[in-house]
Amino acid sequence: MIERALVLGAFPFRTGIYGLITSRDIVRALMRLELILNAVNVNSVTSSNYSGAQQRIKGEIFAIFVIAPASAEAAIGLAIVLAMYRNARSTRTDKFNSLRWRHKCMRVGAW
Repeated sequence: MIERALVLGAFPFRTGIYGLITSRDIVRALMRLELILNAVNVNSVTSSNYSGAQQRIKGEIFAIFVIAPASAEAAIGLAIVLAMYRNARSTRTDKFNSLRWRHKCMRVGAW
C-alpha cells in the first residue's frame, strides 16, 4: 500500500521537474515549483503514516513547515513577475538576460 502512495506522490514530482525544465513562462515555472513542493508533502505525510506514532507527527509538521515558505515564495514570485511584466511586457524567461536595476538614482555620478 505504501508503494502506491509513494508513486502517487512521485508522479506530480516528475511532472513538476519536467515542466520546470521545459517551461519558458515564469508563471508556469512557479506553478511547477509549487507542484514539486506539494509532491514532497504527499511523500512526507505518506511515509510518516507508515511509521510509528512519534514519526507520524513529525511528518505532518514537516509538511506544514514546507507549506508556509511555499506560500511566501508564491507571493514574492508573483510580485517579481508583475514587476518584470510591467517593465518588459513579457513573462518569458528567454527575454530576460539582465537582472540590473535600471533607475535614475543608480547611475554613476547621479549623487
